[in-house]
Amino acid sequence: MNGFEFYAPGRIIFGLGSISRLAELAAGLGRRALVAHSPGLDVDGLVKAPLSQVGVDSFILSVLGEPTLESVDLAVQYSRSHSCDCVISLGGGSAIDTGKAVSVLHVNPGQVLDYLEVVGSGKSIQLPGLPHIAVPTTSGTGAEATRNAVIGVPQKSVKVSLRSPYLFPSIALVDPQLTISLPPGVTASTGLDALTQLVEAYISNKANPFSDAFCRAGLKCISRSLRQAFRHGEDLEARQDMSLAALMSGLALANARLGLVHGFAGVIGGMFNAPHGAICAALLPGVMEANVEALRDAGSSQPALDRYLEISRLLTGDPAVVDDDGTEWVRQLCKELSILPLSSFGISSSIFPEIVEKALRASSTQGNPVVLPDDRLFRILEQAL
Repeated sequence: MNGFEFYAPGRIIFGLGSISRLAELAAGLGRRALVAHSPGLDVDGLVKAPLSQVGVDSFILSVLGEPTLESVDLAVQYSRSHSCDCVISLGGGSAIDTGKAVSVLHVNPGQVLDYLEVVGSGKSIQLPGLPHIAVPTTSGTGAEATRNAVIGVPQKSVKVSLRSPYLFPSIALVDPQLTISLPPGVTASTGLDALTQLVEAYISNKANPFSDAFCRAGLKCISRSLRQAFRHGEDLEARQDMSLAALMSGLALANARLGLVHGFAGVIGGMFNAPHGAICAALLPGVMEANVEALRDAGSSQPALDRYLEISRLLTGDPAVVDDDGTEWVRQLCKELSILPLSSFGISSSIFPEIVEKALRASSTQGNPVVLPDDRLFRILEQAL
């Protein structure tokens, strides 16, 4: 076993109704809160009014899309101009990533590009950010438990990560009740994002015993509850399972690498207006199939092949499965959840060479357990069309 480190948010609070604790928690962190939220939420009822009752002023920032260089820099200016001393993010991954970025950039000098990998200067974040409470309202990204924020760079048609242990929220406040109103399509795409993160972290070349434990538990939650949450969104038990799976997927990916699905997804998401979870879902069966085939061809003992066998058992609940039965389970799940092919987002084979070239350089791809030849990469994309 190789040595490892394990990172997590400063505090995790999970449970139905836990949103009622937001005001008391915020009052212990500051008096002027930047509130970054996804559209369509009752921000006044959930955040602004409760904060006012405990003497915390709120400065509302609606996050209309995935964070970009421009939107993050504007959000930081807004936070600084109002002398905010804490951050609350409420919503999906975009709102939470925006909150994480604002938290650290409010304190550290410069702009977001100064600290970005790949396209920026890649400077290290030196100072802890503002205290931050992250409140997810979807069950997929696990952003409340990760140490990166994904930032779009439209000028270069890519998404890259701002990374630092300082990006971990001070408090991850996870209330599954907030996910009850998610429509089936969002439930499906975000749930499959969590599934992808759990699968990729488990077979990653940087997996460790702690991340493995979260992956196993999360895969069981998704196996028994994603279909139910999709079909019966009001089912609180299923929603709790999915919120827990998403949280555990974030903890896992924060401490192990991901893999080729996310290597592709980061590139495609930067080039096309497509939901991250939907991209991952379209690609996951093909990547699992290709990895299993390549690991078999490699011969001798392949630990990652044993892990795919374990994934198959966890997803199907059948101890007699083989290593590629998990792939078929995922493929069938995607059909049942009406996952769209990549072609529905305007993607065609003409752009495959550029996607493959960029994906091979992506940091997530470096965590894949086996190196795949270019022709196999093209075939994965073709299958996802």
